[in-house]
Amino acid sequence: MKVGLHISDFTWEGGPAALGVRLGEVAVAAEQAGVDRISVMDHVWQIGHIGPPEHEMLEAYTTLGMLAAVTSRVKLLTVVTAVVYREPGLLAKQVSTLDVLSGGRAMLGIGAAWNEAEARGLGLFFPPLAERFERLEETLRICLQMWSEDDGPFDGKYYQLERTLNSPQSLTRPHPPVLIGGAGEKKTLRLVARYADACNIFDSPEVAHKLDVLREHCAAEGRDYAAIEKTVQTRFDLGERGENVQQIIEHLHELAELGFQVAHGTVIGVGTLRPLDLMAERVIPAISKF
Repeated sequence: MKVGLHISDFTWEGGPAALGVRLGEVAVAAEQAGVDRISVMDHVWQIGHIGPPEHEMLEAYTTLGMLAAVTSRVKLLTVVTAVVYREPGLLAKQVSTLDVLSGGRAMLGIGAAWNEAEARGLGLFFPPLAERFERLEETLRICLQMWSEDDGPFDGKYYQLERTLNSPQSLTRPHPPVLIGGAGEKKTLRLVARYADACNIFDSPEVAHKLDVLREHCAAEGRDYAAIEKTVQTRFDLGERGENVQQIIEHLHELAELGFQVAHGTVIGVGTLRPLDLMAERVIPAISKF
């Protein structure tokens, strides 16, 4: 099992003036610890279960560009891009740019979006849920076309592109891996089976059932279930002195037994850097054996 670091809280000691330096230090320390990938949220306000909306929140793709510059090995992605915040052609271009400038380390993490308050607050487009899912499927088709040899037009219900030219192309071929976030059984997991290279399912008592649903969708779509990377979105609260480490390792072993290949999540207190030492010394070596 591999570990992914999800950075979702930027309210750190020193405030905005120190944020750039500390974020770089976190990314470098995570890479040295053996983390496989680093992600940020695609939000413009902080989300409720982490803090009030007034807390610091960095724009996702600008941040990933900065992280690409200070790292050399980790994969980089959003968990996950809100599909309606960017036009699909521009999104494919952003991910392609990240892939080229990082030396082939970009992933497209994407979902149907959910935070209506921030979207309305900043005047971002936010249609009803059913339309967002339809736009998500068209966006996936556009991105895959732009990463192919086909630079012809795309004529969809919501998006019309006269020429899907993408130069420079992504270094990752045939395309940057596509991760679809969420575990909705009727729509999201069906889209995973049809289009994605990876899923991202929240850690809950239902995770085994969600994998069974994904397996059913793969069978219906004629897709090899084993070809999809299984990622679980979790939380690493190691404790101030590492008192929770063994419990976390045991839980991750259970998830690995279910078939999850990546444990991706926030590390509580990551801005202090101290928890990354524990991740390097105890967690990552233990779960790499699973």
